[in-house]
Amino acid sequence: MKKRAIGFIDSGVGGLTVVKEALKQLPNESIFYVGDSARCPYGERPAEEVIAYTWQMVNFLLQQDIKLLVIACNTATAVALNFVKNRVSIPVVGVIDPGSRAAIKLTKNNQIGVIGTPVTIASDVYRQTLRNKSQALSVRNLACPTFVPLVERNHLSSPAAYEEVARVLQPLQQSDVDTVVLGCTHYPLLKPIIQRVMGDAVSLVDSGAETITDVSALLDYFNIAELSEDTKPTTYRICTTGDVARFSEIAHAWLPDISFAVEQITL
Repeated sequence: MKKRAIGFIDSGVGGLTVVKEALKQLPNESIFYVGDSARCPYGERPAEEVIAYTWQMVNFLLQQDIKLLVIACNTATAVALNFVKNRVSIPVVGVIDPGSRAAIKLTKNNQIGVIGTPVTIASDVYRQTLRNKSQALSVRNLACPTFVPLVERNHLSSPAAYEEVARVLQPLQQSDVDTVVLGCTHYPLLKPIIQRVMGDAVSLVDSGAETITDVSALLDYFNIAELSEDTKPTTYRICTTGDVARFSEIAHAWLPDISFAVEQITL
C-alpha cells in the first residue's frame, strides 16, 4: 500500500500549531494541510457557511486519498464535526474533546476559562463538554474576535499585539480561573503574550496539540500508522487558498525542521 497522508484543515495558519505537534509525536507520518486563508476568519461567519467551507476542504483532501482527517479548527469542530463524520468513511478527529480533557487534568480549583472565536463561544460547546465530564467545574467563556486577524497578519510580538491581548483578556485576569483553554488553533501563536498577560500561575491548554494524542491512538487502533522501517518517503504538502507569501512566512517560521513549499489552491 502506498504511503497515505493525514489530512489537516483549518481556516488559515492556525492549524499549523497542530501539525507542529504531529511532527513531534508522529515523525513517520506524511501530512497534507489545507488552510483557507482567503476566507479567514471563520469565527464570525454563520454556521451554515462554516460547514460549507469545511466540507469543500474535506472534499479536496479526500481526493488526495488521505487516511485520517484532523479538523484543526475549533470553529469548524464546533459546528461541522458531526456533519463531516456522518459523510466520510475515514476516521475524523476534532480539537474540542482533547482540549477539554487536558484542562480538567490541569485545573486545581475547578475554575476554567475558555477563549475562542465568537462562533465557538456562542456554540457553548466547550462549557457543555467540560461540564458533561465534571459537574464540579465552573467555566468562563470569552470571545476574542481580534486574535485570529492578529495571527493571520503575522502580528505576533508587537507592542500593539500585547496591548490588544491584554485588553481582550481583562475579564479573565479579574476572575479566579487557574486554567485557560486556547480554544482556537491560531491562539498558540500568541501563547507567549497570552501567558505574560495571564501570569505564570495560570496554565494554558493548547487544544490542538492535545489532539495529536487522540490521532496517535486512532492510527494504532485502525492499524494505519506508519512504521519507522517503511521505505517510502515521508512527504509534507502545505496549501493555502490565500496569499502564499504571507502564509509561507508564518509556516516556515513555525515549522522550521521540515522542507516544503506552500502551494496555492482554489476550492
